[in-house]
Amino acid sequence: MSVGILMLVHTALDRAEQVARHWANAGCPVVIHVDKKVPRKTYDRFVESCSDHSMIVFCKRHSCEWGMWGIVAASQSAAEMMLEQFADVHHIYLSSGSCLPLRPVQELKDYLAARPRTDFIESATTADVPWTVGGLDHERFTLRFPFSWKKRRYLFDKWVDIQRFVRFKRTIPKGIVPHMGSQWWCLTRQTLSAILQDPDREIFDKFFKRVWIPDESYFQTLARVYSSNIESRSLTLSKFDFQGKPHIFYDDHLQLLRRSDCFVARKIWPHAEKIYGGFLRSPEGAIKMSEPNPAKIDRIFAKAVERRTKGRSGLYMQSRFPNEGWENGMTFGRYSVFHGFTELFEDFEPWLARATGTRVHGHLYAPERVEFEGGQRVLNGALSDSPKLRDYNPIAFLTNLVWNTRGERQCFQVGPRDEGAPVWFICKDPNAQISVISGAWAIPLFKSNMNFADIRKEAARLQKLESDQLHALRSPYAKARVRIWSLAEFIEAPMEPLQTIIDEIGTDSTRRLAEAPKMTDLTGFGQFLQNLKNQGMHPYLMGDFPVTQAENEQKKPPRKPYLVQ
Repeated sequence: MSVGILMLVHTALDRAEQVARHWANAGCPVVIHVDKKVPRKTYDRFVESCSDHSMIVFCKRHSCEWGMWGIVAASQSAAEMMLEQFADVHHIYLSSGSCLPLRPVQELKDYLAARPRTDFIESATTADVPWTVGGLDHERFTLRFPFSWKKRRYLFDKWVDIQRFVRFKRTIPKGIVPHMGSQWWCLTRQTLSAILQDPDREIFDKFFKRVWIPDESYFQTLARVYSSNIESRSLTLSKFDFQGKPHIFYDDHLQLLRRSDCFVARKIWPHAEKIYGGFLRSPEGAIKMSEPNPAKIDRIFAKAVERRTKGRSGLYMQSRFPNEGWENGMTFGRYSVFHGFTELFEDFEPWLARATGTRVHGHLYAPERVEFEGGQRVLNGALSDSPKLRDYNPIAFLTNLVWNTRGERQCFQVGPRDEGAPVWFICKDPNAQISVISGAWAIPLFKSNMNFADIRKEAARLQKLESDQLHALRSPYAKARVRIWSLAEFIEAPMEPLQTIIDEIGTDSTRRLAEAPKMTDLTGFGQFLQNLKNQGMHPYLMGDFPVTQAENEQKKPPRKPYLVQ
């Protein structure tokens, strides 16, 4: 009794020949199918190089394409030749040119000889299949798929939409229940011959020719009809990532493959010299393994998927950068954003640096340049003060700033003039502490020497911009710690909100503030706002300012600020 090997080959023919000879030298006949898309001269050279071995033969060629019928037709042709030419074969093992035996072939022969009536094929109903990623489940059997998903994606999707719209539904042939599973199976001679010699094979073939990815359902479905004993698992180690693409094994996976105890693994990189040299050796030099158990390395693959899709907190990489919500923490550490404070206080930035010991920047998203602390031109991580570089990707600029200065809390200013600031990103970041004095943008206009018509126009523009920013900060999607005061509320009693801000930053000092930043002179500011109103512009974000206000007027008790948890 022997085991027959079917090999589906389309590339790396030199490696396929090496593996085929390994099987054949161990007494396993090999039938090779070479994709019809391989050039005729290349195919002829491959056949010629294997012609010296009587147990390596080639079957009729078919054009194979992922998700189409050609792969099933290739398997059928190879299986028919195997059954016809090698009568002593009792199990037929389907593999690819990138598959590699991990254990001595005799161990596989002994393992299957001890289970003469068992078919090893992954086979589960569509309701029980958890691994379909971005594909179709039951619809792959009830719709028609004449177009290639890879080469004609637009036609594929449109044809699916049309069939759904007209409620088209194919009839599944009687006597079968669609099952799905891995393409790589090992069937007994009795089961495989029953499938290929079924009187209704023409009906089944016609149906599955228009099924999507039939190589994962044709044998998996029909084996349920004829097999007396199915173990729903594959003897081939084949791992897939979160996108449904197969993992490729390289030389540094050598020990991992040995730990799996599996008989065969795919996909092996053609240039993995250590792997091929480590496993394609004489039985005497092989390592004795136990029962195949690919679950032993599932933890490692799960960790790899997590690293690829989640990564370290606040860092981005190629595999998850384009995907919103895959940030695993939008930024690396906590930082504070101040809106309107530099406009109200003349020395706010140096005062905050003294009070908290943090690094306090100006307007990082100012139109003219990045206002790094102390006027620096380049900050940690080679972050430039160039607005063009910053605005190429404002979010990446912020995340790099927080990461490159880890261990040190960053504070910076944002206002309505900073139109390039990623306000929505910041407000959704749990690491952000945002303190806002709304309407403070009017103070620089009040002190400017512009014509009043220009002031009115600029005030209307800035108020619209700040209103949009406040809308983001008050959004139910905001996860940052947000505190909003109107300008009128804040100047009534500035020490209390300043103390709250300092406490939230979490400096070592727990004493009450004894020093306050110097507030700018607002004498005449109420009349300025009234003039804006008289000109038809309604400044409402700064709160209620009286037209005249004595400098030493008794302050009203402060109202509680608007707080967003």
